Order: sequence, then C-alpha cells, then structure tokens
Amino acid sequence: MKETFKIVQFERKTGEKSSLEILSEKVSKEVMDFHKSFPMYSETPLRDMKNLAGELGLGRIYVKDESYRFGLNAFKVLGGSYAIGNYLAKKLGKSITEMPYNVLISDAVREELGEMVFVTATDGNHGRGVAWTANQLKQKSVVLMPKGSSLERLENIRAEGADASITDLNYDDAVRKANGIAEDNGWVMVQDTAWAGYEDIPTWIIQGYSTMGYEAFEQLKAIGEEKPTHIFLQAGVGSMAAAITGLFSSIYGEDRPIITIVEPNKADCLYRTAEANDGQLRVVSGDMDTIMAGLACGEPCTIGWEILKDYTDFFISCPDFTAAEGMRMMGNPPRGDEKVISGESGAATLGCVAEIMTNENLAWMREKLQLNESSRVLFFSTEGDTDKKSYQDIVWNGKYPSYEKKQF
Repeated sequence: MKETFKIVQFERKTGEKSSLEILSEKVSKEVMDFHKSFPMYSETPLRDMKNLAGELGLGRIYVKDESYRFGLNAFKVLGGSYAIGNYLAKKLGKSITEMPYNVLISDAVREELGEMVFVTATDGNHGRGVAWTANQLKQKSVVLMPKGSSLERLENIRAEGADASITDLNYDDAVRKANGIAEDNGWVMVQDTAWAGYEDIPTWIIQGYSTMGYEAFEQLKAIGEEKPTHIFLQAGVGSMAAAITGLFSSIYGEDRPIITIVEPNKADCLYRTAEANDGQLRVVSGDMDTIMAGLACGEPCTIGWEILKDYTDFFISCPDFTAAEGMRMMGNPPRGDEKVISGESGAATLGCVAEIMTNENLAWMREKLQLNESSRVLFFSTEGDTDKKSYQDIVWNGKYPSYEKKQF
C-alpha cells in the first residue's frame, strides 16, 4: 500500500456521551495509589523539550518518558499489574484498595489463592509487564507473540519466568489463540482488547494506564502549565489512548485539549472506523508489517472505542518513516533539551507532528489541527529501546530515512 498522511475530524452523532466514571480523577488517584504501593515505583520524567518546540514552530513540547517505568522500559506494566491485582482482589472478595503490593505478595494470599496462570498475547511490552507482575506475585504466566516479534523482547519476557513463544500468527489471531489456551486450561486471560463477555479485565487495564496520564497532569501543574492545548496519542487497539483521553476529558470537560489519535498506515483500524462513522468497527487484516510493532493491531478495543468516539477530535494514519523521524529527534534534540530514548511506537506521535509542522505539503493539516507557535503539545513516549538492534538500526544507521520526503 502507498504510505501517506490521512486525517479525519470525527463528527459525533447526536446523543448522550459515554460515561467517564471509570476514568474519573478519583478513580485515577486510587489506581496511582495502587502503583505507588510497589517498592520499585517512581514517577517517570516529563521532559520539557522547549528548544525542539521552537525548531518545529510550536510553543512547547512536553514528553512523558515511560522508558523508566518499573525498570521495564515501557508503560504497559501499569495495565497488566492493575488488572491482575484487581482479579486477585475479586477472588478474595476484597477491593483493590485493600490489596497493596505487600499484601498481594504475602504467603497468606498465595496460600489462599493457590497457583494461578495468567495468559496473554503481545508484541513484547504488555507481555513483559504481565510476566513481571505474575513473577512478583509468585504466580505463573504464558505469553504468545505474533510472527515477526523481536527475539530480544521474547528473551526479556522469558527472563521474568514466563513460558513465552513466537507464533506464526498476526497479533489479533495470536490473541484468539491465547484466549483459547486460557479457556481450555482454566487460566486467566489478561488482554487490553475487549469482546462480548470479556470486559472486566480490559477495563482494569485501561484504568491502570491512567496512572501515566495522572502523573503527567500533576507534573504539568507543578511547572505552572495549566493544561496543554493538544494531546497526541498513539494507538494499537486503542486502550492506552482511551485511558488518557478519558482522564483528561474527565478533568477538563468541554475545555479539554484537542486530542488526536495516531496510527500507522498498515494498522489503522481506529482511523478507518472513524472515517466510516457508521457505528461499525473496522478491522485491518493481514501481516500489518509496520515498524511500530506495538501498534500493529487490526481490531479496536470495544471499550476503548466507546470513549474515543465521544471525546477524540482527530484520527491520523501516518507512514512508518515518521516514527523513525521521531526516534531520531527525541534521541538527538537541540542543545538544552534532555534527550528521550524512544522506540518506534513511543515516537510515532512526535514524528508525525514534526512532519506536519515542517512539510509544506502538509500545511493544510497543520491548520486543521490548529497547530502553531502558541500550541503546547503533550506526547507520551510509551517505550524506550525495547528492541535495541532495531533502535540502533534506525537512530545510528539511518534506516527509514526521513530525508526522502514524499509528496503528500
């Protein structure tokens, strides 16, 4: 397929918007308190890349750097840990607020619950978070990965004690296979996409991701930033994007920032769903061989879409080289800015915006998004160099060069 930039401004149908109760400020504080109970918890940095903003013609760029999260180099553990914690709490007839880390790892809880196995499908980061959590809580995990997954990511998952393997399936088919294994063995499926009859755990995962957003909200307040004018969020199935969209919409109401979802051309199921706007979810099938491995998902999360359709302003489908461009810019910013080591999926949004701001053929998109020298833009770099070879090939060796500008 021809790689290009596509944008749709989502036109909402009339009617009542979906509830944001699951992502209220109160709920998000409780979620963050759960994560804070982990002894390895620390707030990840919010980088003020003001000099890069000036280079791109923006007022301010803020990047939430998730490469520091729990020593796992990615944000995904926030969702898996909160979901597993909630599942165990429910099994014990308790609230998650009564089950901090030190209680969950206690021998008493382990004896009462017995041995449990948590199953998931992942390109790497989510599976590592599930495996790490299961290992921390003295439980077991099984992880399936789609074809083409990084061997480094596979080994990182196995290092957490998981039974992990790479399949010959794409991501969505790997999810189906993992769910079948869980059902056949009476194990627990931990996935951030939802379907009929499987909604509790995906909801908890979405809530878990809100810690990242709530930290950013508090960090912005601490430096005197009332609120960003724009938030750009990368999306696979849409769960993380829904978490941040829901939280900031809950906090700011109708005065929320302009929120834009960014996907790779080769896996743009949310863009296609928004473009059609007929009440039906659109699915992307096939290999989805984008470099943005964490975003190579072809089927939207139903729970996530309900939030995105009511509170998101724009959806963008973009070429692969923009992620590479974002990686290089964040890793080598102008003097005075702190660098961010960002992987392909983490850098997708900043790279996309950088291209929109500097490519005159995309000036129309710049105007549509209301991006200018007064804009204060928040990004979430959701992963570091989780595949070091790929990171070096792109940042050191120039793979996916951005100097070969295409005419859009």
